[in-house]
Amino acid sequence: MDKRLLLVHAHPDDESIGQGATMARYAAEGVGVTLVTCTGGEMGEILVPEMAHMAADRDDTLADQRRIELTNAMKELAPGEGQSIDHRYLGGFGKYRDSGMKWHEDGHAVPADDIHDNAFWNADLTEAADDLVAVIREVRPQVLVTYDQFGGYGHPDHIQAHRVATYAAALAAVPSYRRDLGEPHEIAKVYWGAMSASRMREGLRRLREAGDTTTFEGMDPDGPLPPFIADDADLAAVVDAGDYVDRKLAAMRAHATQIAVDGPFFALSNNIGSQVWGSEFFRIAKGKQGPLNDDGLETDLFAGLAGQ
Repeated sequence: MDKRLLLVHAHPDDESIGQGATMARYAAEGVGVTLVTCTGGEMGEILVPEMAHMAADRDDTLADQRRIELTNAMKELAPGEGQSIDHRYLGGFGKYRDSGMKWHEDGHAVPADDIHDNAFWNADLTEAADDLVAVIREVRPQVLVTYDQFGGYGHPDHIQAHRVATYAAALAAVPSYRRDLGEPHEIAKVYWGAMSASRMREGLRRLREAGDTTTFEGMDPDGPLPPFIADDADLAAVVDAGDYVDRKLAAMRAHATQIAVDGPFFALSNNIGSQVWGSEFFRIAKGKQGPLNDDGLETDLFAGLAGQ
């Protein structure tokens, strides 16, 4: 079977944090990996002081820098000879702008008070879905990966990416819908990226035992966890890509304006390494699980799709 995987993410860097190891593993195995990024990440927080002038309230050129970072990240994920990741911006670079966000008092993200006219959050759902329908019908993936309905932690662009991906997957399969966008194609399996609660608790516990109280400050290994962390009972699949965790971390470093090398992601990695970042988990939203391991999880997102 000629395997093809499509991932839909909101901003540059989301892909490397969420499924970087999975993308690296499948690219190395010859799977066709396509990433669609929905915005340029214009509203991101800039961690490099020398680039502070790129901020939205100054030069407003951050998207150009993040485009370079994303290109470099894709090279880190697929550095081998003959390896590559097919990357597109939804509707073309610059069509949909990062919507920004603010923090709700309950600890999750919500839309910002002021949102740009062409912010992704304001996008017409059908128009944005049509942009993705064209990609789906061209690439013809068997598997789609995106966010859950809450976008992991409530970011409006993550929620919108979920909506667009879900609607586009449905429309792409309708034979009579927008014939000009290509031949109909039904995606066999849809997954939502997730983090394992048990793995996160283990990582937090080790951090706290080592005396680190600032990484993921406020998170108690035995207390409530943020909504982007899923109960293990809700998980359907795990991709073991420990051999590719170095590629994932290199891709994360490539997003230098957004991810601090001394920040919580790398602190957690230094603490328990590939146990956290080398195994990436998923909830299944469409399709049937294939063969399961002893933990009741698929170990291949294409499981059960032989010959499709």
